[in-house]
Amino acid sequence: MSKEEFISSGLLELYAMRISSPEETQIVEETLKQFPELKQELEDIEISLEKYARENAIEPPVSAKERLFSRVFPEETKEENKRVTGIQINKKSETPMFYKWIAAASIILLIGSIIVNYSYYEKYHDAKQELLIAEQKIEQQQKSNLAMSRDMEIVTNKYAEPVVLKGTPKAPDAMAKIFWMKNTGDVYINPTNLPQAPAGKQYQLWAIIDGTPVNGGMIVTEKGTYHIQKMKSFGKAQAFAITLEKTGGSPTPTMSEMVVIAKM
Repeated sequence: MSKEEFISSGLLELYAMRISSPEETQIVEETLKQFPELKQELEDIEISLEKYARENAIEPPVSAKERLFSRVFPEETKEENKRVTGIQINKKSETPMFYKWIAAASIILLIGSIIVNYSYYEKYHDAKQELLIAEQKIEQQQKSNLAMSRDMEIVTNKYAEPVVLKGTPKAPDAMAKIFWMKNTGDVYINPTNLPQAPAGKQYQLWAIIDGTPVNGGMIVTEKGTYHIQKMKSFGKAQAFAITLEKTGGSPTPTMSEMVVIAKM
């Protein structure tokens, strides 16, 4: 939460009135440590609360006070009346109690306002989070559509010569397809039908040139979502093969881990 969002959340007001929950209190105190300049904001709020209570205090007539106390404390009022019969009430000593009543009412109204504001803030925050999630999903879908569009451009390219790599005894059901661009020598691979690579392992492409295996690059199969990938280009090749190597690749192929192979 940024400093501006924290100020507008209403937590400082709850803290100043000593009615914040333990969790909210912890949040406020941690935020005050993070932003020391907010201590002045807290002091301003405390001063404003006290000023608001004093400015809006109304001194009611003595009769109103007597009626109020007779309803709230009926038994005590009767006893008090017996004790002070004939004695005039000293308004100067009694009035502060009514300031407290008015201040309490003012604070209750302020708390209500804070709760409403906080509720709106929570709804705004939730809506913002939902919008962010929706935007992320749209972005992912756009990336997926773009990848599919690129795949189709390669597959339908008039210079693309498809080469099917079939499974070896190591992985008889495995298969991959290479698209050899006859005009440029570029190599693309579709690894869709390769088994999921185990943890710590990664597929590596090899081109067999003059009987020697040449590294064609690492194949990305992250989270099982495969797309056609551009590999290293070769002027010529007699065959292609894919082996399962440790993550990051190997300078030479592990022949016992060869999963597919094809001759040109």
